[in-house]
Amino acid sequence: MIVVTGAAGFIGSRLIKRLNDDGFNYIIAVDKFGIPEKERNLDKLNILSFVERAEFMEWLDVNYEEVEFIFHIGAKTDTTLFDEELLRIMNTDYTKDIWTRCVKYQIPLVYASSAATYGLGEQGYEDDEAKIPMLKPLNPYGKSKQDFDVWALEQEEKPFFWAGLKFFNVYGPNEYHKGRMASVVWHAYNQIRKTGGMKLFRSHNPEYKDGEQQRDFIYVDDVVDVCIWLMHHRQQSGIYNLGTGKSRTFLDLTRAVFSAMNVPENISFIDTPEDIRDKYQYFTEADMKKLRSAGYDRPFTELEEGITRYVQTYLKALFN
Repeated sequence: MIVVTGAAGFIGSRLIKRLNDDGFNYIIAVDKFGIPEKERNLDKLNILSFVERAEFMEWLDVNYEEVEFIFHIGAKTDTTLFDEELLRIMNTDYTKDIWTRCVKYQIPLVYASSAATYGLGEQGYEDDEAKIPMLKPLNPYGKSKQDFDVWALEQEEKPFFWAGLKFFNVYGPNEYHKGRMASVVWHAYNQIRKTGGMKLFRSHNPEYKDGEQQRDFIYVDDVVDVCIWLMHHRQQSGIYNLGTGKSRTFLDLTRAVFSAMNVPENISFIDTPEDIRDKYQYFTEADMKKLRSAGYDRPFTELEEGITRYVQTYLKALFN
């Protein structure tokens, strides 16, 4: 059996689909169920059992002998949430509980960290584990991920294989339920569909022109490819960046959405909301040397290709 937490969510559901496509059908789906708009992500997938998030530790203590691998993708991912105690419980402590059991029961583990741990990038974007304790996240969500990464590196007892993945800006199918936290691609498509134009955040940093803020945008199926590869290649444990290694501007992204929709460009700018303005990352770019040196050699999807695929094969069908 393979466990996927966050199973009904964006990345978790795409991971289960890929596992099914590869012939893995004994999937244990862990999540907080009962949210219909998320659970449609699991339609037509082969899942052996559904386990409520709050009951998973008890379930694992009983069924550990049958578990071959755990993908811990689930988390509270709202970067605008400032309840540090809730994030500590749901993200940091919950992951510690899974880690401890993976050590005890000798189960390999891949878990989701985040590029939010890098903050303003003062230390760069290299996944050098010696630098991880020096990172300064800009929000409580990033801190909850950072706190676990630091804790994991400090542990003398570790799962026989483990990998933490610092997801950069992921976009693609099955993110429709994420609201404000959905990707800019999702928001651009919907804004253009409804109004014929797209409003981007104005730059409040003199080093960046409006729309030239940069992110490392990665297509969700590339994230899934890396997860599956790590399941099959368990030689080198550690914390890895997971982006494309190529930063692109929000203007690049938005123009690609207009092109994929076959709609004339109509881009304007609005002020960045004050509640996130001083926590805003103007540049992220994953240094991918570590994953490449571990043997991962597949190319990552170019932004224009990923957006075209997402818009034309998924979003248009979703809204037609």
